[in-house]
Amino acid sequence: MRVKKRYMVFFLLPCILLFALVYLLPIIIVLFTSFYEWKAGGIFQFIGLDNYIKAILEDTRMHTALKNTGIWALLQSVIHVGIGTTTALLLSRRRKGWKLLRTVYMIPNVISASALGVIFLNVFNPKYGLVNSFISLVTGEKFAKNWYFDQNSAFFTVTLSWLLYAGLVTILVLAGLASISEDVLEAAKIDGASTLQIDLFIRLPLTRTVIGTSVIIAATSMLREFELIYLTTNGGPGITTLNLPLYLYKTSLMDNNYGYANMMGVVLIILGVIAVFAINKIFRMNEADY
Repeated sequence: MRVKKRYMVFFLLPCILLFALVYLLPIIIVLFTSFYEWKAGGIFQFIGLDNYIKAILEDTRMHTALKNTGIWALLQSVIHVGIGTTTALLLSRRRKGWKLLRTVYMIPNVISASALGVIFLNVFNPKYGLVNSFISLVTGEKFAKNWYFDQNSAFFTVTLSWLLYAGLVTILVLAGLASISEDVLEAAKIDGASTLQIDLFIRLPLTRTVIGTSVIIAATSMLREFELIYLTTNGGPGITTLNLPLYLYKTSLMDNNYGYANMMGVVLIILGVIAVFAINKIFRMNEADY
């Protein structure tokens, strides 16, 4: 038995070393330097919790970034996952053309974020965009709203860039639905359960862990969402669509304030850990389905 344990440690050692070098060591460095004033060309000085206190009490950009990140994570967890789950339930009925619909629905998920950003910039273009052209056609009057750079519509427009395209969630839930035993569904039908009752009280509860996993993926994806916001609004107009990853980028690579940026990195890590533990608790991920 001891020999087997030695071999296990031997084979796991490369993975442990890789994890330590690629993930653990950078996290420790980020945590350590978040307590320092560290700017390009400036001194490297320990300032304790000053970065965190400034972020909590003084930095309005940080407040907006936190608020936007939280709202987007909540919308992604509820609406995005809800759309994906509903689509999966519909596709699981395997009506005519369901494979084609599944393929078409996945297209936005296989397109790169940069390409998707360019597509949406053209769709919402104030001069020749599809949205303004359609509104002009319906109303009979020229409509030239700048959706991405109007404070009243920028947040909503950026959110539409990813909220409705839940292809990954659909595939995950669809796989979970396919794994449910047909015997369970047949027994429910024999007992007189309707299709809606089977969906609500049998199929959805039995895919609880898959849906919970989808919520974790959706929520944490908003803690690293960067490309689409950067390409469409760059956090504007003003700071209307600023989120934590974009603010971290601007602070570190544009303002060269590495200590303050690393503080944001620590906040993102903490938020991610809290989100994962909370979702695991809500969906009872460690409990058996049956």
